[in-house]
Amino acid sequence: MNFELLTSPRQLAFIALRDVHKGAYADIALDRVLQKANLPDSDRRLVTELVYGCTRRQRTLDALIDQLGKKKSHQQPKDLRTILHLGLYQLQYQERIPESAAVNTTVQLARENGFSGLTGFVNGLLRQYVRLEKKEDGRIKNEESFLSSFLCKKFSDPVERLGILYSFPDWIIQVWLEQFGLAETEQLCLWMNKTPTIDLRINPLRTSLEEVEEALSSAGVSFQRVPHLPQALRLISNAGPIQNLPGYDEGWWTVQDSSAQLVTHLLDPQPGEVVIDACAAPGGKTTHIAELMRDTGKIFACDRTPSRLVKLQKNAQRLKLKSIEISTGDSRNMPQLENTAHRVLLDAPCSGLGTLHRHADARWRQTPESVEELSVLQKELLAHSSTFVKQDGVLVYSTCTLHPKENEDVVSSFLAENPNWEIEPPSVDSSASAYSTAQGWMKVLPHQQDMDGFFMVRLRKTKN
Repeated sequence: MNFELLTSPRQLAFIALRDVHKGAYADIALDRVLQKANLPDSDRRLVTELVYGCTRRQRTLDALIDQLGKKKSHQQPKDLRTILHLGLYQLQYQERIPESAAVNTTVQLARENGFSGLTGFVNGLLRQYVRLEKKEDGRIKNEESFLSSFLCKKFSDPVERLGILYSFPDWIIQVWLEQFGLAETEQLCLWMNKTPTIDLRINPLRTSLEEVEEALSSAGVSFQRVPHLPQALRLISNAGPIQNLPGYDEGWWTVQDSSAQLVTHLLDPQPGEVVIDACAAPGGKTTHIAELMRDTGKIFACDRTPSRLVKLQKNAQRLKLKSIEISTGDSRNMPQLENTAHRVLLDAPCSGLGTLHRHADARWRQTPESVEELSVLQKELLAHSSTFVKQDGVLVYSTCTLHPKENEDVVSSFLAENPNWEIEPPSVDSSASAYSTAQGWMKVLPHQQDMDGFFMVRLRKTKN
């Protein structure tokens, strides 16, 4: 393979997507190809957009192939299907790429990757798509107007229509429709297909919000503050490699979505306390706990995966935090921690249905069966980690999912079996109070609050 091909963004995207379709995680497949090529930032961004975009939108792209080709998408050779995805994705979702460039580079991809005999088919299918699209009145991307009229006319079932239009499995659409209704589910789907933002959490032990704002402004990075969150800044321009931003080496900040920051404010850890983070890795909330405690007291950071705890350790060192003690092991089997903590955080493993925009392939990896398995694990973790809490202490249960089986059902089941526990709504001056519900738990809905989807509840152990 020639050097020009090895440094072509579309060829690199094709190699990564081929690995994704064989079962690799999208972020790992992407990192693998980016490490092999020394690309300018603009090309790196293009590869990233194509890999994540084609992974996210694969159901829609398959539906387009089904409509345009003589053979259905699943009948196409696997690599050819991937190449067609790349071409169609650029035509439908990349306004800055000229149609001719999208078509010609996709035909070239086919020629270079063993499909020289099918270049006419690739060219014809893509140009047919362009002709059909031009028949439509305008090209309103946010409303998916062309896709809606071309793909979804025959679907009266809203589950199937939204699933094809926005590229989600039917079961996720069904879960959201039952909770939010049709209009809000459509807004949620739109939000989940946006490129994710990057939020920073300022470390008040090393700097101030104003000092970081000044440093970012001097570096030409655009940002904005986030309502209700005193440590949060959202980057609103492409900032390049995150470790190159001012203050990274000095431990002035760490990357953490605003919703995740809310969880620790709900926990409200106090200086000098003993706090247990029961599922700590990769450590964003653990280090936040340490910052809010002014790095005094003791934080036990527990996780059963040693490799994931390495990131926590490195982050704690960069932020210059001393109060964190790492404990490798399963929180369901740590009797030595019983009745030791003033506060416990259980940020439980979950399906991640609130963060699907950040994990391009997660919507295809989770299933109703995996959610059932997770809900069993969550109930076990909650039952065991609750024993770590001292009398009158606090436990916060949180997930980054939007599935009742992992959220409301887990908490309701726990309270039914443990009458000495009760929900404690956040105080009115808490950052989390703006997201409180009538039941006392908090829900962050991405399409309403423009943050990752989260569920969180504060529980107190009473004497009863």
